[in-house]
Amino acid sequence: MAGGGGQEGASLEFTPTWIIAIVCAVIIFISLFFERFLHYVGKALKHKKNFALFEALLKVKEELMLLGFISILLSVFQGAIQRICIEDSVMLHGLPCKRESSADSVSHLSSIRHYETNFPLHFTGMRALLASGSKGSGHCKNGKVPLLSLEAIHQLHIFIFVLALTHVVLSLITVVLGITQMRDWKNWEAKIQEQDDTADKMVSHVRELPFIKKRFKENAIVGWLHSFGKQFYDPITIDDYRTMRLGFIMMHCSWNPEFNFYKYMIRALETDFKKVVGISWYLWALVIVFLLLNVNGWHAYFWISFVPFMLLFVLGAKLEHIISDLAKKVVDQHHAIIGNLVVIPSDDLFWFKSPKLVLFFIHYILFQNAFEIAYFFWILTIYSFDSCIMGKAAYIIPRLVFSVIIQVVCGYSTLPLYAIVSHMGSRFKKAILPDHMHESFEQWLAIARNNKMNGKKTTNEGTAGDKLRGALNGNKTTNGGDETHVVAQSGVEMQEIQLEPEQETEIEIGIHK
Repeated sequence: MAGGGGQEGASLEFTPTWIIAIVCAVIIFISLFFERFLHYVGKALKHKKNFALFEALLKVKEELMLLGFISILLSVFQGAIQRICIEDSVMLHGLPCKRESSADSVSHLSSIRHYETNFPLHFTGMRALLASGSKGSGHCKNGKVPLLSLEAIHQLHIFIFVLALTHVVLSLITVVLGITQMRDWKNWEAKIQEQDDTADKMVSHVRELPFIKKRFKENAIVGWLHSFGKQFYDPITIDDYRTMRLGFIMMHCSWNPEFNFYKYMIRALETDFKKVVGISWYLWALVIVFLLLNVNGWHAYFWISFVPFMLLFVLGAKLEHIISDLAKKVVDQHHAIIGNLVVIPSDDLFWFKSPKLVLFFIHYILFQNAFEIAYFFWILTIYSFDSCIMGKAAYIIPRLVFSVIIQVVCGYSTLPLYAIVSHMGSRFKKAILPDHMHESFEQWLAIARNNKMNGKKTTNEGTAGDKLRGALNGNKTTNGGDETHVVAQSGVEMQEIQLEPEQETEIEIGIHK
């Protein structure tokens, strides 16, 4: 024990059993409550047939399981990590804070004081861990110190948990803000579907159409400046929605002019949320790089915070400019049109001809923003605002302002823009199918791929084929009172249920409500 046998360092041998039982009961109760809460949320999503969000919830559970595994590793190997000894002189390089102990002091006692100075225990109240840590670090010879103190391991443990939790929460807030901003689009969809398409089609001059007037700019520089500013005020108008909706329908499901484009977008956005809420391996690698760059005097986090801030605005301008490019293509090809304006979606409008790249950038922006916010509150809780590791206020306040702006702009502007503009590529997403058909179609697709590799002809035999055959033949599939017709033209397979221009065979799928 530390402090001459005080209660602060008492082990389980000398801890009253009632205290152990109470603490364990509280921890178990909280864990079971959280587990049951997630379980009932999942049941509610499945009951409402919202399988995309249910898969996102499963992704959150996977992240929690990963955090639990990281926690176990840190707990099991903390002793082994502390028993690794390194030269005290190595500790002078790459410090987040300037070392207060003298540089020429290499004694074991000074190294312990260094850890006490730079890793105080304001959060846990377990300073005895470090004091007793001197006992565990006694194996280090003079001039050497442990690789990482027990307290540093504990604080790193807390930071990883806070980062993952912050990323999930902020991603959820962003999607909620985006869907809130898109609530008017549902009314636009209903209004468009109520319009009479049997009326006489008039001849219109292209440049006199509202969509062209607002979007087309003769000068390229003026066009980019307009696109940059447009993302901050009324980024999507009803004319934009009507035009892009018609362009998508005419390219991918022209046989179904009453296709509900809004529901398709929401289903696709919910599916994308499953990707955004996760923390991929390259994002964990990014965390390692960020932790490595946190060196005293570099102010690396301040300069890094400009990257997602500027990237967000560039991305928003690009999404707006894609809409302008759609208008420009129409102006370049036509002087007058008969009937409604139809734009032509294309992958060529996107960076590297990849609409998926937009989602990758949004994922990166949201994660780095979560890192900034999680790091700030972690430092504020464990240390204080005036601590050396927090940095100067002149560097901290702009980072916080950037984080708030990113969160608001991404939710209210960038995400809604992505939700509709991402469908202006050459391919469509599997969300075009209703949720209850995804499993059957995936099973049929797996059978088709297997038969193709074996040189066999694909049939609709078996359980998956029986379920899908009726849909592909145009039979009614009843699901909770909703009747869905699916019209398809035969083909061998379709990668991710998207049209691939380079494939010889294609499957065209439309949904009739």
